[in-house]
Formats: sequence, C-alpha cells, structure tokens
Amino acid sequence: MTATTERTPAATITPAADTPRERATRYLFAGLRLALGWVFLWAFLDKVFGLGFATETKNAWINGGSPTRGFLTHGTAGPFKDFYAGMAGAAWADWLFMIGLAAIGTALMLGIGVRVAAAAGGLMLVMMWTAALPPTNNPFMDDHLVYAAVLAVLALVNAGDTWGLGRAWAKLDIVQRNGWLR
Repeated sequence: MTATTERTPAATITPAADTPRERATRYLFAGLRLALGWVFLWAFLDKVFGLGFATETKNAWINGGSPTRGFLTHGTAGPFKDFYAGMAGAAWADWLFMIGLAAIGTALMLGIGVRVAAAAGGLMLVMMWTAALPPTNNPFMDDHLVYAAVLAVLALVNAGDTWGLGRAWAKLDIVQRNGWLR
C-alpha cells in the first residue's frame, strides 16, 4: 500500500495582502537600503573623482591619489593603528577598498545580492571601526557599528525586494541554488 499526498502547487498560493503597517515597514527598509547604498556609492565616486567633499580634486584616484593613504596614515588610532598604517597607500588595499565601495553601493542601490553586500559592507565597516579605536564620541559605539547592524537587518528582511530588483534576482537559477547570493 502506498500513501499519496496531494499538494497545492506553490504558484496557486496567493500571499496575503500587505497591511498598511507591513507596507510602510517594507518602504522604510527599502529607503534605508537606498540610503546606505548611496553612502557607499558616493564614497566611491568622491574618492575616484575628488568631488570636493571628503576628497579634494588633487587627491582623486584618477589624479594619482590613494583612497586609503589619508585615513590609514592620519585617521587611525588605538591597538590596530600600526596594522592599518602598514596598508596605507598600498595598491592592493586601494583596489580592494574601491572595488568594495563600488560593489556594495551598486548592489544595495539595485537591491541585488543584498546578503553578500551586507556581509562585505559589515566587514568593511567593522574594520573601519577598529581602525579608530576607541571612538571619539562614545566609549564603544559609533556610526560604523550602527550601519553594520542596519546592513544585517536589510539582508534578513530581503530589503531588495521593494524598490529594487531583488524579486527578479531571486528567481535566477544560480540564486535559487545559492541562497547566500540573495
């Protein structure tokens, strides 16, 4: 004797409609994702072109400046100061930093690969936090740790699905086989 079970195909199950609170929450997380994406993407653009905010035009990467030299030489403090100072201006550090800023910012802005972007962005932010220990305005907490926590939340709630390409991205075979790419 064999048992047979009937299943309703997933395609026929309609998700419950969003409540106003759920919709507002999705929009809030999407806005946070876009805001943090812009923080990373802007840092990349400013360091490449020297748009006059954190980076002067003469220090732009396209003008021969190093995106890591200034901060890692003059902005570091605490127990890891020498570790980070040793990386200052190294070509490999410049390239990794800039690729990271561009990739994290782009992924967050588009809403694709948010989990990978959150992990990489969180790592970058925690490293920046450790580069200047202790923080100047608080014994422990600063904006780098807050941003890292927000990135983790954005990954957990699939924030790329709202105002982003996250839903379409999630349908790709490679993403379905490798959930960490979500």
